[in-house]
Amino acid sequence: MSQAKDKRRQNANGGKRRPGKGQRQASADAQGGQGLRAEAARALVPILNAKGSLAGLDDSRVAPRDRALLREICYGVCRTLPRLEALAGVLLRSPFKARDTDIQALLLVGIYQLLYLRIPAHAAVGETAGAARLLNKAWATRVLNGCLRRLQREASEMQAKVDRDPAVALLHPVWWLKALRQAWPNDWREIAIANNQPGPMTLRVNRRRSSQEAYLERLREADIDARPCQHAPDGLTLEAPCDVSALPGFAEGEVSVQDEAAQLAVELLGPALAPRPGARVLDACCAPGGKTAHLLEAFDISLRALDSSAERLQRVEATLERLGLSAQVSAADASEQDWWDGVPFDAILLDAPCSGSGVIRRHPDIKQLRRPEDIGQLAALQAKLLDNLWQTLAPGGTLVYATCSVLPEENAEQIAAFLARTPDAVASTPEDLAWGRVAGAGRQLLPREHGHDGFFYARLTRQA
Repeated sequence: MSQAKDKRRQNANGGKRRPGKGQRQASADAQGGQGLRAEAARALVPILNAKGSLAGLDDSRVAPRDRALLREICYGVCRTLPRLEALAGVLLRSPFKARDTDIQALLLVGIYQLLYLRIPAHAAVGETAGAARLLNKAWATRVLNGCLRRLQREASEMQAKVDRDPAVALLHPVWWLKALRQAWPNDWREIAIANNQPGPMTLRVNRRRSSQEAYLERLREADIDARPCQHAPDGLTLEAPCDVSALPGFAEGEVSVQDEAAQLAVELLGPALAPRPGARVLDACCAPGGKTAHLLEAFDISLRALDSSAERLQRVEATLERLGLSAQVSAADASEQDWWDGVPFDAILLDAPCSGSGVIRRHPDIKQLRRPEDIGQLAALQAKLLDNLWQTLAPGGTLVYATCSVLPEENAEQIAAFLARTPDAVASTPEDLAWGRVAGAGRQLLPREHGHDGFFYARLTRQA
């Protein structure tokens, strides 16, 4: 930086140099509670503007002791956003300007703390209002302080008022509730309620190293309470989440974190793979790699794993390395064929990109980031993937189609349309499965409190 430019910056900043990123990281601990809340507001701004997600939540600028609280605040704000925004609308005389979305985020952070966290009210109010100074907007301190103190006095009345709106009471945007009600007229309310509860922490035992029963005993010895999953033979659900470093043998690859519903993909593909050592298998759209690893743990196969994101594939490779597994991992677009060597696959797992409507409880920012028009666009991509990958499947081969969605456009209707236009495709989803419910030619699991996520599966066979 030139000396003249540096001097102008100092003058604009009251004669002081503005802290750089490294300085801000170094001072995060000293900023304490205000710094934590300022970082939460910064993380929430892209989500409020529908230009980012919680997937990239960066906690490096927060003291290690505060990182769990940062995550709880950011995820909690997204989970309860419709109610928080409704309350903010009542508290404010007029909305903040677009350039002050960070102050809007701070207000939401303050409301969330007062209503949902066991943080002393004086700390929730004072530290949140004071955080405005760290965002270089000291003028907002008085506004935030006044709004949050008013909420302290009138919380019950205000919540009763805004909760008259079902979208606020059920913490979902109107269009989401409409889509759920149309898809599941008898279950939509239960789905919404399940979406609003954090999902349980579920493990998948590496059957090459241990068994469900044996690892459950290891957890008991470590004073970690768990129970076997109802449907997944390798699954265990913890009574309370814990850091993976506390799990016996995690670093050595004995266990992984994976929801019960996601573990059922292997059960559907099993009959096609168990009697065929060395079978050629494709895992399309494989990141972050949970199902990839599960297939390799369960079967002796030759696996090709594709994903369009080279960055996300790094997680796949790290997972395989930890578990001591190997696959041919490639960054490629599964809707094209420039990656294919022309040798047909015996089995394909297509875990298709989808709305994520079945895993909202784990990714609550989905409620803010998705738009109604996204569903049709995703359905079109799913159809393209199905049509393209079907050409790479050997006659007599099996394809399992999976989504973490509860919307028929992406699931039962998608498969019905594919079967109608594909003469050599036959639905082979078992009718006697103990999990989910019949949904066209597939099986639908809905999210359940204290249970599995929402998933759809359909098994298809290519006629010889």
